[in-house]
Amino acid sequence: MSGRLQARGYGRPVGWPGAPAAPRQELYEQGRQAMTSRVRSRAVVLGGGLAGLFATRVLADRYERVTLVDRDHLTGPNLLRRGLPQGHHLHGLLSRGQQIAEEHFPGVTDQMVADGAAIGDASADVRWIINGKRLVQVDSGLVCLTASRPFFESHIRDRVLALPNVDLLEQTDISRLEVVDDGKRIAGVWVFPEASHETLLPADLVVDASGRGSRAAVWLEDLGYERVEEEKHKIGMGYATRYYKIPDEAFGKDISINTVASAGVPRGCICQKIDGGRSIVTAYGILGDHPPTDPEGYLAFIKTLAAPDIYETLQHAEPINDPVAYKFPTNLRRHYQRMSDFPAGFLVIGDAVASFNPSYAQGMTVAALDSIVLREHVNRDGEIDPLAYFNDLATDAIDGCWQMAVGADLSFPEVQGERTPEILEAHAFIAQVQDAASRDGDVSRAYQRVIGLADHPSVLHEPHLEAKILGEVPA
Repeated sequence: MSGRLQARGYGRPVGWPGAPAAPRQELYEQGRQAMTSRVRSRAVVLGGGLAGLFATRVLADRYERVTLVDRDHLTGPNLLRRGLPQGHHLHGLLSRGQQIAEEHFPGVTDQMVADGAAIGDASADVRWIINGKRLVQVDSGLVCLTASRPFFESHIRDRVLALPNVDLLEQTDISRLEVVDDGKRIAGVWVFPEASHETLLPADLVVDASGRGSRAAVWLEDLGYERVEEEKHKIGMGYATRYYKIPDEAFGKDISINTVASAGVPRGCICQKIDGGRSIVTAYGILGDHPPTDPEGYLAFIKTLAAPDIYETLQHAEPINDPVAYKFPTNLRRHYQRMSDFPAGFLVIGDAVASFNPSYAQGMTVAALDSIVLREHVNRDGEIDPLAYFNDLATDAIDGCWQMAVGADLSFPEVQGERTPEILEAHAFIAQVQDAASRDGDVSRAYQRVIGLADHPSVLHEPHLEAKILGEVPA
């Protein structure tokens, strides 16, 4: 970690600026002593990805026992699990997500850095290139932590499984919900542990964090509830990832180079330092214009980007593997908050509710934001109200990110969808923001805090910034 970051206390446990991280067991004991006495009996979380891990951490403060269920072998030597086919590719934990992870697991940032993750300022140490223009690099006050998806998951999972009231059932398939009170309440879940018969896990609360392929909507419909409204936006994204050994000097002082796709050049790429002394390069395109997976075609695709930075960096690189492809056809959102009725004892979280265009790197951070909403509801007295939870989930965690992602997708003329006057006005304003951010440090800092989900987009309309963005004063 750089001296500049250490001086600012980056990576230190929340509330302990400048203090050394406490040993893990001490942190867990402190957490246990702080647990409220209003404890419920048992919760079950379906899905061991980041959404499930964050949910488990929150529930462990209010339930005597939390069982995490996943069909994969999560603790084995193969870190690329079957339930995350895109795990090979680049995943970004935005700055707000890093803050929440540190809040849930004090000291985890320092631990990741000690184990090989790269760290820097989200603006000063990240080279953003938008519309072919390089944004001004200036201290943002936000942490950028870069690592592979399996690395992120394994560190969070280790902290979760160290909690004394958390159990893991891995290599276990989920069968069906246990229903009581004429379908008005979920009282557990039936599962198939490996090489065993169907088994009931009784629970006061079941949280479905099983991802985009969640069967919650089907289960509910089978119980007689209305079909949840689904919203889809086709983007036809495809991306390909290759790992390299890249010398530090090829990056300059940066830890990541982000060349963003735009309407003029709808191809993008990110090249960043990650754990294991490696660098990851993920190139992407939309609506069928996907990067090839042969090494020559892959480099040729990167050469066509709006700026030469990544292509030039790769001239100094040693490939570790061949490019691997993945396709993401549509954004998908399930509007559980619009349902008129919902069974007690059951909630849904993470990609099972909303799955975003991965080029905006919002998924892991939205999972973290979801966990904050979940915490607010499980900490309230009395019965958890599912519809109140889903309303808050929409308002506090999903709506803003969904609007940003879908709105950005609609800036590409080829993407189908309604472009309301409000959306067109937003496109015009963001284009002005991006242009001003390439010339002015204050605008660049504010914009990058917004895309890191640390600040609300309304900050861009503060008078001193808006004047620069609109050209009323020199930027």
